[in-house]
Amino acid sequence: MHDLGLVGGTFDRLHAGHRILIEKALSECTSLEIWLTSDSIAQTKDPRCESWSVRGQKILDFLDNSANRVSLHVLEDSDGPAPWHQSATAIMCTPETRAGCDRINSERNRNGLSNLEVIVIEHLNAHDGNPISSSRIRSGEISTEGESWLPSGLGDFDFLMTKEVELNLKDPFGRLIEGPEENPEFAMRLVLEEIFGKPGPIIAVGDVTVKTLQDLNNVADIALIDERTKRELWAEAAEIDNSKYDIVLECENQAGILSKSLFECCKVAIDAWLNENKSTLIRVDGEEDLAPLLLHPLAPLGAVVLYGQPGKGVVIRYTGFDSKNRCRDLLSAMIQE
Repeated sequence: MHDLGLVGGTFDRLHAGHRILIEKALSECTSLEIWLTSDSIAQTKDPRCESWSVRGQKILDFLDNSANRVSLHVLEDSDGPAPWHQSATAIMCTPETRAGCDRINSERNRNGLSNLEVIVIEHLNAHDGNPISSSRIRSGEISTEGESWLPSGLGDFDFLMTKEVELNLKDPFGRLIEGPEENPEFAMRLVLEEIFGKPGPIIAVGDVTVKTLQDLNNVADIALIDERTKRELWAEAAEIDNSKYDIVLECENQAGILSKSLFECCKVAIDAWLNENKSTLIRVDGEEDLAPLLLHPLAPLGAVVLYGQPGKGVVIRYTGFDSKNRCRDLLSAMIQE
């Protein structure tokens, strides 16, 4: 049993793998110093990273009665105090950071200090057999427990609306930004002020929403249109400019259904934004009204999903664990065909 051990990392979106690492470290050490990367480093890595204070508080909440054995510190570089720490005798790492620990021990030798025992803690795998990681959680792939946000069957079957799901969708799925119907730019300007500087992507569902963003020179990162508003053909939909998007996809999706085709297009669009920073326009033959139920489970954390509320304004919803959970529950309540 070591008197004092060191752990370093970002610990963003504290997940099951993090918890196992900390528990293992405490089983090997009487006391533990956890060095959390600073906000400046974390935000450079990914602007979606939580603040140092949030990350630290989640660790303390998890530790509960063991919190008195742990101290939290700000990590301003890759090594922290490990190369010169005179009290610590162990350092924890995962397999891919083992080389860094060996380098730290070489530096300690040059500083006249003994090696730290390197304790390697294996990753915990998610539902798909790949490691749980904060980056996968931020990108929207998995939950903090390594679970999929997508119910089984999605992509293999069409999902049909039920009365239960319909009742749950009566109220706006998000926060309404009010504005006059005859001037949709009013509400959209308020939305754009709010989301300025957010990591995105901006996902717009509905012709009026997509066109209004275009008219304000803020083309959506992902846009879905069906050439209708209020389920009636809308002549102004012809003014939506395909050329403003890197990718244009087409699919069929009838009212009250989430088709395999729509799911595949949404997935391609999300992947294109995440991996290549490319924008996508999805032209739907039928209706795109239910698309947010697919978009939230697929989208990265912090995505902004917008759709119009006829006669009222624009509904905005940020993708987070709450929206992903709700959409997964609603999708699971639909009929697969």
